[in-house]
Amino acid sequence: MLFTFLKYLQPSHYFGLKRKDGTYIFPKVENLPQEILQQLEKDNGFKSDLAKEYDLSWQALNKGYIVSGDNYTHFKKLPLVDEYRFIHKYFHPVWCLYVLVLRLFTFKNPLKEIPAYLKGRKLKRSTYLQRPIEHKEFKNYKSKLVEEKPLISVIIPTLNRYPYLKDVLKDLELQDYTNFEVIVVDQSEPYQEDFYKGWNLDLKAIQQTEKALWLARNRAIQLAKGDYILLYDDDSRVDADWITQHIKTLDYFKADISSGVSISTEGGEVPAHYSFFHISSQLDTGNVLLKKEVFGKIGLFDRQFEKQRMGDGEYGLRAYLEGFLNVSNPYAKRLHLKVGSGGLREMGSWDAFRTEKWFAPRPIPSVLYLFRKYHGNKRARLALLKTVPPSIIPYKFKRNKPMLLIGVFLSVFLLPVILIQVCKSWKLSSQKLKEGAKIERL
Repeated sequence: MLFTFLKYLQPSHYFGLKRKDGTYIFPKVENLPQEILQQLEKDNGFKSDLAKEYDLSWQALNKGYIVSGDNYTHFKKLPLVDEYRFIHKYFHPVWCLYVLVLRLFTFKNPLKEIPAYLKGRKLKRSTYLQRPIEHKEFKNYKSKLVEEKPLISVIIPTLNRYPYLKDVLKDLELQDYTNFEVIVVDQSEPYQEDFYKGWNLDLKAIQQTEKALWLARNRAIQLAKGDYILLYDDDSRVDADWITQHIKTLDYFKADISSGVSISTEGGEVPAHYSFFHISSQLDTGNVLLKKEVFGKIGLFDRQFEKQRMGDGEYGLRAYLEGFLNVSNPYAKRLHLKVGSGGLREMGSWDAFRTEKWFAPRPIPSVLYLFRKYHGNKRARLALLKTVPPSIIPYKFKRNKPMLLIGVFLSVFLLPVILIQVCKSWKLSSQKLKEGAKIERL
């Protein structure tokens, strides 16, 4: 990884992996345009020149540098003091202490670790994301792709959410871009055929008796007539220019995927990077536009994630490894209602790490399947160590940092139960790995 300590703090991050063309996502600083370099903040506090260079590359990527070019193919080892300086600069002090403790528990030399940690601790945490790279031309950009009006296929799986789906379809009726079809795969019981009559939309409703989210999406993609697939959820609200902003973003950046941001009324704080364009490190199937050729190249969704979690995360990672450009789009936003009924809640898994029963597997086995398949067992264990303790606290407290800290302490007392949960998940993920991916081709 760019900085070795990222393996502790981001053990399952897309950007820690090398793509199929042999490159990482991080741009070589020597090739950055001068106008981009002027928007970065050189840090002369690093001991090595190489660390200064890597730090600028980190800034460029995370602040919104999108033009693809000559990227790193490998990274060299950095001085220990530079590793600690980097994490103190960009991560919360609690996580910096976490790295120190973890390294001490794995028998790293305390006479080297502690002084390096303490030296980095003097550094004030960076606010670099408050000054993102600007794409000033975007606002007035006249998109030829929008003018060409390609057919967009909007795909919505639904399960027992007719009142919310009604608002979803009303928002689609109000779109300023009109050349789109809507494919709803309805798994509701009872199925309401009359619900789909009378809409001012090119609307096709497909009844699916099996309650299976990824089957629904795969099936709709196979039936889609458009050259672009817009994946959407049944409990969301969007503005009238939602589709236009997705298409415009693909055109402006010559991208393959436009990942719209999702603003939720529950859960964690809205990330700072949701406010500006950047290369996305995730794919949210509740709000994303993809060229249909992406599915032709890497296949459909892996049904190993059926009735579980992170099927969209795995797909985004697959697209990243193949080299497709995925841009996080702040202008194509949705309000995700996360309603209390229907959807995944009725399929047995709402949160990837939180369980409803004492001895249910934690995390959901598909999560470990994803971690282990792409990042290996060692990184998967590091991911468990970072994510499982905070998951003791209910989802609604994700915004509450003191409560998450309490969850870490509670996990010590609940360690026997947690170990049983994790072992169950590990065993079930091993079965998935043995079975292999269940990916159909388009």
